[in-house]
Amino acid sequence: MSVDIGIVGLSKSGKTTIFNGLTKGKAATGTYSAKNQANIGMAGVPDERIYEMAKIYNPKKIVHAEVKYIDIGASVKEMATDKGIGGQLLNQLSTVDVLVNVVRSFKDESLPHPDGSLNVNRDIESMNLELAFSDLAILEKRLEKMEGSLKSAKQAERAIVLKEQETLVKIKAGLEKDIPIREMQLTQEEIKSLSNYQFLTAKPILTLVNIGEDDLPNVARIEAELNARYAKPKSRVIASCGKLEMELSQMGDEAMADFRKEFGMTESGLDRTIKVSYELLDLISFLTVGEDECRAWPIKRGIEAVKAAGKIHTDIERGFIRAEVIHYTDLKRVGGLVEAKKQGLLRLEGKTYIVQDGDTVNFLFNV
Repeated sequence: MSVDIGIVGLSKSGKTTIFNGLTKGKAATGTYSAKNQANIGMAGVPDERIYEMAKIYNPKKIVHAEVKYIDIGASVKEMATDKGIGGQLLNQLSTVDVLVNVVRSFKDESLPHPDGSLNVNRDIESMNLELAFSDLAILEKRLEKMEGSLKSAKQAERAIVLKEQETLVKIKAGLEKDIPIREMQLTQEEIKSLSNYQFLTAKPILTLVNIGEDDLPNVARIEAELNARYAKPKSRVIASCGKLEMELSQMGDEAMADFRKEFGMTESGLDRTIKVSYELLDLISFLTVGEDECRAWPIKRGIEAVKAAGKIHTDIERGFIRAEVIHYTDLKRVGGLVEAKKQGLLRLEGKTYIVQDGDTVNFLFNV
């Protein structure tokens, strides 16, 4: 399972620079960046726990969870009204799990801001409007079609269509009041009925403020001020210097670590972005360990053991017997399963056990 993250932002915000920094990519930036196709790149999810387990098992391979980044060059607002390339890009964007909105805060006289000045709050609100515009365009088309289908619908079908129409009218009214879908008070039934639409304002959003190097000492203050205004259960703000992150991503690990230390950066932009994206999506990871491989598996928080088994293979879910579970901290402390069993730390759990972040799990099954 990979987490798909869509990168959006206003013109000249540094979207592709951020993309390159996150994926170690070399996509063209500035006036050379493509507007009619998406840049796509993969990145492993940093997880020190896998390396700690590798010290015990010395596996043949280490497998990280993966994130797929999709950098959309075109304007979201323009895509919503374009049936050609823009429409294809919008379809691509609609399938992502979380949005990253890149907002410009860096100064560059050779690259003037399209609106003539830097204003982070204005640009955040502008992108919010673009995302809402896209959703409203979809809603209006669907509601128009519903009016036609209601005329010819049979009684049983009519009740279903009317229920969906009621939900869409409610959503439309909220968007027109500048309330994104992610912040609306919806029932589980309403949320389920919207799942096929993949509305953009229903997705969690991470606002990434693209700062200049001179603002690196001010990251904590910038984030605190903006999160005080924009942080919500499905919305957060972080600050990162895209240009520096892109340059660092092309270096070796040792040189990169030295530069980060010089700039007082304790975490990379990749680490911060993935960490907060996981929090917004309410994701955790469990581990499978052994001599063949040590691997991290991302799952939704609160998932039962039998469903977690299905993330590895459907046969394991289908033939689930029980799960052998020990938290990674205990396994690290005792140095292996033999000692863990001696100390009674290895537990046998059934189908309904709620898997915890950092659990190492061995699923026993029979098919």
